[in-house]
Amino acid sequence: MAKFLNSSGTTYHLEELIKNASDRLIIISPYLKLNERIKELLEDRNRLKIDIRIVYGKNDLHPEEINWLKNLTFIRTSFCKNLHAKCYLNENECIITSLNLYEFSQVNNNEMGVLIYRNDDAKLYADTYEEAQRIIRISDEVRMSLEKVSESESKPDSNTKTASTTSQSPVMSTAPTIETTPNYSKLTTAKLAKELGFKTQELNDKLLAAGYLEAQEGELVLTDAGRAAGGTSKKGKFGEFCLWDSGMVV
Repeated sequence: MAKFLNSSGTTYHLEELIKNASDRLIIISPYLKLNERIKELLEDRNRLKIDIRIVYGKNDLHPEEINWLKNLTFIRTSFCKNLHAKCYLNENECIITSLNLYEFSQVNNNEMGVLIYRNDDAKLYADTYEEAQRIIRISDEVRMSLEKVSESESKPDSNTKTASTTSQSPVMSTAPTIETTPNYSKLTTAKLAKELGFKTQELNDKLLAAGYLEAQEGELVLTDAGRAAGGTSKKGKFGEFCLWDSGMVV
């Protein structure tokens, strides 16, 4: 029989579901930002060569997370346009829930979910598994990479043919073509956090408390107060992200 899960129950059983996967693991979540506990569990499953598929619909990965993910050999990542489903499966059980695999959601939001055991509800599990497979089939597989590229100066000296800076920016590529992220003079939240000596989540918490960001459907969105403080919102291929003045004081 299926089991109802509240917020804490969903988080607990999700960790158990990942930890107990011995053959396959499917993670479907529109928003993807992994906390340290989930990373540890996925790294452990990767060591055991478990087949892991992650499908997401919004890009909220910081460069260090992209770099972490690309080094896990047995994790394949796919992007699904218009994804809204949240579902997590291993070979014995699955969770259908409102919870995104997003650090902020796990800590702050009120969530609900249903835990389905394959042995107890074989038909329900099978139907869920088949729909998960369909979502995987219609998704575009993504090859994560983190490369260092030099940024050409927008206005080179007239006496020289070319000039370049030493600034470096992350590139996330999707096979077979490569999409590069434009360089900006401002800093991403992750880079600003590093400059200020915070963890990214700590800085996000401070920005939320200051009213510079607000949570909307699991995503952090820039507010008018944030813009007044020097923040800007940019649109990337997979959604919006925030940039901040390098000298910003939070």
